Amino acid sequence: MTANRNLFWDGAFNTRDLGGTTTADGRVIRRGALVRSATPEYLTETGWAQLRDHGIRTVIDLTGGEDGHPDLAPRPPELTTTTIRMDPTEDTEFWAYWGRGLHGTPLYFRPFLDRHPQRAVEVVRAFARAPEGGVLVHCHAGRDRTGIAVLLLLLIAGVGQAEILADHLRSHEGLRPLWAKLGTDDQEPIIEWALAEMGGSTGEALRAATELDVDAYLLGAGLAPEDLTAARNRLLEPPA
Repeated sequence: MTANRNLFWDGAFNTRDLGGTTTADGRVIRRGALVRSATPEYLTETGWAQLRDHGIRTVIDLTGGEDGHPDLAPRPPELTTTTIRMDPTEDTEFWAYWGRGLHGTPLYFRPFLDRHPQRAVEVVRAFARAPEGGVLVHCHAGRDRTGIAVLLLLLIAGVGQAEILADHLRSHEGLRPLWAKLGTDDQEPIIEWALAEMGGSTGEALRAATELDVDAYLLGAGLAPEDLTAARNRLLEPPA
């Protein structure tokens, strides 16, 4: 991974460009193709200009527009915003178990993917069909719902487990300024406690999530083959 992938736009939190991430076969994610972030609601006018100057033209909001507050500064009119409700709150059986604090850990990533493949298809389709330009994907913290979405896209590109884990771990440090702004405790000790209680680890949970034949999974859930190809091509630098 590149050392300078963190983006310090004014008012942004936990924001980084996946560009420079290498795939298992030596290809590279194109810089500016995919940015992950916490909620952009705190971006200032300068921050939105920095986002635009980075080449972002589409924002995929995985909260369904239901989390957070109105944007602090006006969103540039040329941006396309796509909202997807990643958390199926109507699935009360699922959340009766995972809503006990475990949804803040990567332990729920694979069970979520197994139970809700249609959500995964929505995300990949939205990315594949976005207008020309870079795509920013976010939820509230940019860690869990965004983590699942980015994991899927990196798997489509052919990125290996170690790189996906390394990217996920970057959110620990990336979120500390957001917790400070919100006046809440750092969630990392709580996550580590929950993982220990379940006898697992972040690495083990992410390995379980990445042991997925992503093409078969998405195509079997109804993603069009051309959307899968478009997503992959959008992510990767052209072959040399």
